[in-house]
Amino acid sequence: MTQLLESRSIDYVPLAERHGKVWHLWPVWFAGDAHLATVAVGVLGIALGGNLLWTAVAVLLGCLLGTFFMAFHSTQGPQLGLPQMIQSRPQFGYTGALLVWGVAMVSYIGYNAFNQVLAGQAIHQLWPSIAATSPGAITLFALFALVLAAIGYDKIHLAQRAFAYLMIVILTVFTVWAAFGLTFAPGQWDVSGFRGVPFLAQLMGAASYQLSWSIYVSDYSRYLPRDVGVRESFWWTYLGAFIGGAWMMLIGTVAAALAPKLEVCAAIEFAADRLYPGFGKVLLIGALLGLIAVSTLNFYGASLTLLSMADTVKPLKSSAGKRLLSLAVAFIASTAIALASSSSFGARFNDLLSILLYLFTPWTAINLVDFYVVRKGHYSIREIFNPDGMYGRWNWRGLMAYAAGFIAMIPFFVTDEWKGPIARALGGADIAMLIGLPVAAGVYLWAYRGFDLRAEEARAAVADAGLEPGTPASARGG
Repeated sequence: MTQLLESRSIDYVPLAERHGKVWHLWPVWFAGDAHLATVAVGVLGIALGGNLLWTAVAVLLGCLLGTFFMAFHSTQGPQLGLPQMIQSRPQFGYTGALLVWGVAMVSYIGYNAFNQVLAGQAIHQLWPSIAATSPGAITLFALFALVLAAIGYDKIHLAQRAFAYLMIVILTVFTVWAAFGLTFAPGQWDVSGFRGVPFLAQLMGAASYQLSWSIYVSDYSRYLPRDVGVRESFWWTYLGAFIGGAWMMLIGTVAAALAPKLEVCAAIEFAADRLYPGFGKVLLIGALLGLIAVSTLNFYGASLTLLSMADTVKPLKSSAGKRLLSLAVAFIASTAIALASSSSFGARFNDLLSILLYLFTPWTAINLVDFYVVRKGHYSIREIFNPDGMYGRWNWRGLMAYAAGFIAMIPFFVTDEWKGPIARALGGADIAMLIGLPVAAGVYLWAYRGFDLRAEEARAAVADAGLEPGTPASARGG
């Protein structure tokens, strides 16, 4: 049984086990975005009173911005051979990294809970005899995703490629037909119909949604050979995530412009059926399958994060059994939340996007600045797993930079429950991300002024001697 399942989790992937091709990254991230939750993001601007033209522009700009940061994390996987979140220890400390892992768990569990709710709505739209809040449908949907996550890395890559090709066909047919077969009210294409608050809400909603992938990314590149270039891994990830995300969000934008009073699932079926009767169900089924795919990624990431937390309390050795146990915990948590919150999906999803944006922004800035500017990709694999090692239990520099970035954003926060004073002065526009990124990055760089990289490289080389039998020791974990 365990031979069928991936046994590695948060541990280092040796060079002898590296495999795959760098282009395999684009289907993972295209398919990761090609689903109903992404469609729901594209509805935000229309729901707030924006028109189709400016909402579409905001979607594209938001995806361009958020995906830029997310794709840079992908390049870390081949270099370090580690999943994404365990890499936070050098920036925050062996114990201090629990802060960002807690944030990651909010993301994984929260998104899967909302995916399960949305899946229930889609199943009800397809088969009205099944209630949208059916516990059985919501639970069974999650079980499909759980099984694929349990099998692990290689089969997830394979499933994502197959699904990506399927959705490209479905989305291409819809897009071509829509270009010639859909008509909208004149105001939907009016250049003078620009409204600042809906535009910024949509732009930042799209950006935060794409940015939220940052905590997953190197999970799916860590088995690639270490000689994979930064440029290659960046662009294959960027193109897959940007095209998949923007395409699906624009489906939501179009559907909302046509039927603003309908729920997301009903709106996209309505839009597709206007092109060809019955095609709405095809599009909805494809998007529903996509929810299974992305829920698999969420369960897989939640498993790695829970194991990272457990490793902080007591160092553990990776095994398929431990992965299965952590997956079961994630499944129970997301399903419980889904069953409890299914009646308020829309408002809660909007708030979740906002909260994730605020929580991910400082971490993204710190993690990328540390990797590319401060340490320039040089880390000790063994010391990352050493509670009394060179990275310490608490890294005050990373924690201080995170706090500074987060606090700087507070006056710009916008949620359904509360708006910061500057956000209110801007008419409710949310630009917090544009504040948090430079503040967190700047404070982190200031805290590391005078840092002796050569001395740390030498120490890392000694610590990692013999990590790869038969090859020279390397400060990059080689």
